[in-house]
Amino acid sequence: MTDIPIPGKAVRGSRSGAPIMALFDLLGRRWAMGVVWTLSEQGPCTFRALQEACESISPAVLNARLKELRAAGFVTQGDGGYCVSPLGQEVYEALLPLSKVSKVWAARIEQSGSDASE
Repeated sequence: MTDIPIPGKAVRGSRSGAPIMALFDLLGRRWAMGVVWTLSEQGPCTFRALQEACESISPAVLNARLKELRAAGFVTQGDGGYCVSPLGQEVYEALLPLSKVSKVWAARIEQSGSDASE
């Protein structure tokens, strides 16, 4: 079985076993959020299409993340390729407010950068 963080057990960065810490551990792995995000935005993808959509991800990393995300129940594989599960869709929807905040933050950084050059 793929080694994934398990709620209730110590995970990277936390011994508490809190489910949120296990989720952060899993989603904090290289490309994990990117895979969930891409599949949520683009719909089902073959391995090659997903690799292309994620741009710089290596086949080994993509394979590892897909195994972990499938084991965690966030991604499924069917006739159309890989897709987010209902639970993966919930994760995506929970990330949308952070996406909005990130855009506000980016605009502020951009604005403060142009203020500094004046």
